[in-house]
Amino acid sequence: MLTPQLLLPVHDELVVDLFAGGGGASTGIEQAIGRAVDIAVNHDPEAIALHEVNHPQTQHLVSDVFEINPLIATRGRPVGLLWASPDCKHFSKAKGGKPVSKRIRGLAWVVVKWAKAVRPRVIILENVEEFQTWGPLTDGGMPCPERKGQTFQLWKEQLRLLGYRLEYKELRASDYGTPTIRKRFFMVARCDGLPIVWPEQTHYQKPEKSQKTWTPASSIIDWSIPCPSIFERKRPLADATCRRIAKGIMRYVVESANPFIVPGGVSFITKFRTGSVGTALDEPLHTVTAGGETKRMSTGNVMGMVTAFLARHYTGVVGSDLNDPLGTVTSVDHHSLVTANLVHLGHGEGKCGTKRFSHGIRDIEQPLNTITASGAPAALVTSHLLQLRNNQFGRSLDDPMPTLTAGGGHVGEVRSFLVKYYGNDQDGQSLNEPLHTVPTRDRFGLVTVHGIDYQIVDIGLRMLSPRELYRAQGFPESYVIDRKPDGSPLTKTAQVRMCGNSVCPPLAHALVQANYSEQQAMRMQA
Repeated sequence: MLTPQLLLPVHDELVVDLFAGGGGASTGIEQAIGRAVDIAVNHDPEAIALHEVNHPQTQHLVSDVFEINPLIATRGRPVGLLWASPDCKHFSKAKGGKPVSKRIRGLAWVVVKWAKAVRPRVIILENVEEFQTWGPLTDGGMPCPERKGQTFQLWKEQLRLLGYRLEYKELRASDYGTPTIRKRFFMVARCDGLPIVWPEQTHYQKPEKSQKTWTPASSIIDWSIPCPSIFERKRPLADATCRRIAKGIMRYVVESANPFIVPGGVSFITKFRTGSVGTALDEPLHTVTAGGETKRMSTGNVMGMVTAFLARHYTGVVGSDLNDPLGTVTSVDHHSLVTANLVHLGHGEGKCGTKRFSHGIRDIEQPLNTITASGAPAALVTSHLLQLRNNQFGRSLDDPMPTLTAGGGHVGEVRSFLVKYYGNDQDGQSLNEPLHTVPTRDRFGLVTVHGIDYQIVDIGLRMLSPRELYRAQGFPESYVIDRKPDGSPLTKTAQVRMCGNSVCPPLAHALVQANYSEQQAMRMQA
């Protein structure tokens, strides 16, 4: 972002951002041309307020785009670049089978209005892929399948008749260094006779040689934010959410050949009670509570880890690995971080004489441990109480009950949760039946990381914060997202809505840098 002082308009052409929202396109344009956008238009006062606090040098117009006279707004000055991102929700497949608005679907006609009135030298339009299906509606307000794309063809022809040559493509933000796989339709139109240029892809899912790889979703996560246990919620999670979490845990943690481990290495301090993710060993120790919930993990004698993945609460998608870019950010908070706290199941004696067990306690309904040539060191325990804290794995019924604490150590709940929501067809067997096929490892809750076994002792869940979502869209860290120019706060709902509606700044940057510069206009005038 540029400094807030006002500058004299010394440039020859205006740059206009229609449907400016919270400022994603304007941010990318600013990065490309080295100065602020001249005019930003949006009907939403909150969006304009967020835009204004970050782009104070821009003239802001809170208005319906069709109510603005382009000649009056520009005061007769030439327009070099017009960026337009019309509302896309009535084209998007996320709309589902609900009726759509003809007026909202027709917002792109304002681009033709500006082309007729002020003839921008370069026009760039951004929308969802389904924009190309723009066509008439039925009497019931649904897109007519027989006339799909007719209005889109007519709209393009109107621009061509005005002397514009146009090209369009679908571009994915992750291909240009943004940590989201968001894919959008982009059209570039120009009437100055110069070629349309599509920016070179900079990042690849499967890079070769010197190519850069996609930016992972893990890069946006603030690991200092607690991830509370799903077993300590006041209101239980919906069954659909639980199924996604269970499937994600199995896919990205239990069955993954290389599960994502929370940054900081395998040496950290994890707090099983408060839900904190972890602390590097070179940081001060957190407060030690009376219950002794803070456990220190040491290099070389790893006892615990935290692994994580992202869950998506829309379109039925289970989630994604944190090594991949984030899924598309929507206007509603649909992304959450899921963490699995792991405890090491070591062999033999640990450091300082700490006893560790190769298998720990196992319910009779669980599959039997791997049978080895020397025999599995297992025994049948007919009745016991399982203590889930302080590395004490069992207790006789003749002993007093261990101290009960408010949280942490949900080994039993983890297994029951995964069985209920993922493997309810594998609930176990009777001792009167033959033993089922013996798998190579425990299907539920046992994780092998680089040859070392860990048991899942807790599952944490939290929604991604607005700042994390803005990072996923490619906004700079300095971008203000939580307040208006007068200092009054923006709600979290408003922050997330404007993030989901925003253009990814890196894509706007790449497209504008490839197709627009004020030096082009000066050369043409010369």
